[in-house]
Amino acid sequence: MSRAGNPFRPGVVLAVLGIGAVAFLLMLYALGQGWDGSNDRNGGNHAASNGLNGFAGLAGLLEDTGYDVELSRSRASYNEYGLLILTPPMFGDGEELADILDDRRRNDSGPTLVILPKWMAFRIPEQMEVEAEDGWVFLMNSGSPEWFETLDFAEGAQLGLGEAKGWNGLGMIGALPDATQVQALSTQPNNEMRVRVLDSEGNMLVADLPPEYPKGDYDYAPYTVTFVFEPDLMNNYGMADENRARLAFLLIETAVDGDPSMPVIFDLTLPGLGASENLLTLAFSPPFLAATLCLLLAALVIAWRGFQRFGPPVAEPPVMSQGKRQLARNGASLIQRVKRFHLLSDPYAALINKRIGDTLGLREPRPEARAAAIDSALERRGYEGPGYARLAHDLRTASRPRDIIRAAGALKSIERTLKR
Repeated sequence: MSRAGNPFRPGVVLAVLGIGAVAFLLMLYALGQGWDGSNDRNGGNHAASNGLNGFAGLAGLLEDTGYDVELSRSRASYNEYGLLILTPPMFGDGEELADILDDRRRNDSGPTLVILPKWMAFRIPEQMEVEAEDGWVFLMNSGSPEWFETLDFAEGAQLGLGEAKGWNGLGMIGALPDATQVQALSTQPNNEMRVRVLDSEGNMLVADLPPEYPKGDYDYAPYTVTFVFEPDLMNNYGMADENRARLAFLLIETAVDGDPSMPVIFDLTLPGLGASENLLTLAFSPPFLAATLCLLLAALVIAWRGFQRFGPPVAEPPVMSQGKRQLARNGASLIQRVKRFHLLSDPYAALINKRIGDTLGLREPRPEARAAAIDSALERRGYEGPGYARLAHDLRTASRPRDIIRAAGALKSIERTLKR
């Protein structure tokens, strides 16, 4: 016996399963990449921002000149190989920044470039009659980040704002977008140098000179940490000028030590655009790789087994049989399980009493009188066995299962004798 054929064609089922699997993997990838519907052009000082204080122009310039540019939303990029560009916010955490720099120097992950914030920016309101694209901002006022003083190398120095004629370095000179709001270290005799480089031991070096790395315990040149105190040298505001754009590009070349194949990673986690780790990548990384492979193998086996089955499935028999006989067996099994055999004596005696009385044609409604009438009828028919009344009394007074069954069988034998 078999059921009706499958109403779905195998090709349709396979297509539904394939679309569902692709949608699930796409959801995992979207969670890891931060596709939550939010707009990265939020007016912040980061590489995804196209405002004056953002660095989308620098990222586009490097990408167009052949660099492998990545906008990272994961903290795992802190220890990835490449030039890590950090753009901490104005009200960030200096200790967190210091920990990131220490970990990269300790792990020798690559050079790091930190562009300090300066501008207080606000997105252009929609109600203002200004032809502005999404993400454009107003630059209101400027200030130096207070967390800068918590950095180890900043001890004895103070970051401040002032006027400056311009910038010079790396054999180039030029003007700044706003000469009245220039950020620099106050310990310098003039405010014209906006870039500093830290070696692996925290020594201050000048960026426009070939850095001389200390010997120390190293037999190689450690990666540098570059601090850009004046963000207008590299942000979208500053990249509007060709000389400043060229300077920004040369600073990147200096940071990567002239290696164009080194990846450039713009961090988006410090500005608040971080995302959870890519679940799809995590599933294929140890120690989860083994479990993922086992699940994939099990899914393939189940799919192969399902599509290789020949014919419709065989109908399984019902778990419980139907009918009076099965109902009686189920009731007997219940009595046997709960061990309440004494509850059967009176009902069975009353049942046999009625059935024998009906067979003999007795009309006596009272059970005691009917029992006496049954014995009288049996004597007239020549019955020589034990009397019905005595057997019925034995059944009602029996307590052990064996005695109950013996007395019930004796009453049943009287009924069978009368039916012959």
